[in-house]
Amino acid sequence: MSVNSTHSTAAPSFTGTERYVATDELRMAVNAALTLQRPLLIKGEPGTGKTLLAQEVAAALQRPLLQWHIKSTTEARQGLYEYDAVSRLRDSQLGEDRVHDISNYIVKGVLWEAFESPEPSVVLIDEIDKADIEFPNDLLQELDKMEFNVYETQQTITAQHRPLIIITSNNEKELPDAFLRRCFFHYIDFPEPETMKEIVHVHFPDIKSDVLEAALKTFYALRDTPGLKKKPSTSEFLDWLQLLLSGQAAAQDIEAVKGELPQMVGALIKNEQDLSLLQRLANYGQARFGR
Repeated sequence: MSVNSTHSTAAPSFTGTERYVATDELRMAVNAALTLQRPLLIKGEPGTGKTLLAQEVAAALQRPLLQWHIKSTTEARQGLYEYDAVSRLRDSQLGEDRVHDISNYIVKGVLWEAFESPEPSVVLIDEIDKADIEFPNDLLQELDKMEFNVYETQQTITAQHRPLIIITSNNEKELPDAFLRRCFFHYIDFPEPETMKEIVHVHFPDIKSDVLEAALKTFYALRDTPGLKKKPSTSEFLDWLQLLLSGQAAAQDIEAVKGELPQMVGALIKNEQDLSLLQRLANYGQARFGR
């Protein structure tokens, strides 16, 4: 059966994992992408678990995970394959026999590996907005048809199974409309305090309730400070908690004294402008994270 055909069997379902707290909306988005057989485009603040989602979906569905981390220099064809002309030239100069078979110099990319996989896989295309603006458009045909041509060997590579493709973006640049039309989109909102409690309990199941409440109060007060250039993320909150717990901080020690910043604030605040802003507010008694 063609990978583009409509399957009569029910699509697999993602219900979350013990290690990843997924909201109802996020679970719905993953399952919608599975049902529609469309790429899932995930946006959200850095540190909200976009990359980790792909890992947990693969684990929950018991599928292999193939990861393609995008850089500013990444080209779309690298996800398909690369032709190593330099190695072939070197081998020809050395008189190597393998030089006569051009397939020896074809390096398979992540999408080629996913297409050849004997079982359905999960493909993570991580931080797609780091690449050139044309990068998403250059993948449209391959993601639609689930096949591509290898011009050097005159092969056509067709997917045995349509992978679940999860694409993350930090919203650093707009993505083309033609690409967006082919995706199911979900924005991961920053966790509310109750959801954050669930996340914390996954990582620190034995944390004392008063310590957690004090840490949450301080953290959300920091995030709500007007004028911050970079608000602290979920992952930074977890790092901060780890430091507090390793130092056996008590609840009363977590909230900053008036005129001071919270202890270990360097785990949460990552630039000097924000640090100066918070210090000024603390000095003038305008900061809401003090007591």
